[in-house]
Amino acid sequence: QVQLVESGGGLVQAGDSLRLSCAASERTFSSYNMGWFRQAPGNERKFVAAISWNGVTTYYADSVKGRFTVSRDNAKNTVYLQMNSLKPDHPAVYYCAAKSGAAIGLRVEREYDYWGQGTQVTVSS
Repeated sequence: QVQLVESGGGLVQAGDSLRLSCAASERTFSSYNMGWFRQAPGNERKFVAAISWNGVTTYYADSVKGRFTVSRDNAKNTVYLQMNSLKPDHPAVYYCAAKSGAAIGLRVEREYDYWGQGTQVTVSS
């Protein structure tokens, strides 16, 4: 069982930056592919970014390419989501998730095995 704890959310203004962190309890964290998803009230959870278990490959939703960067520090059992040039948007909860096995299907919510409780991000205009 992998426990994931997100942090770093908050209220920021449009154009600001924010870095989310997701700490994992599992010592075998380095074997998990990690993803970030966001969910606004009343909407389905949507893919934001993902990184392969070895950090070699990253994936991004088209809407965040060039603004967001996903990274990981396997020594700290932590994955990060650096969000720059944030756009005004409805409040959303950002979730991190862990997927065992091959680094495929990382854009697909149902492929993930474990989820954190989420951290809320609100970007005001």
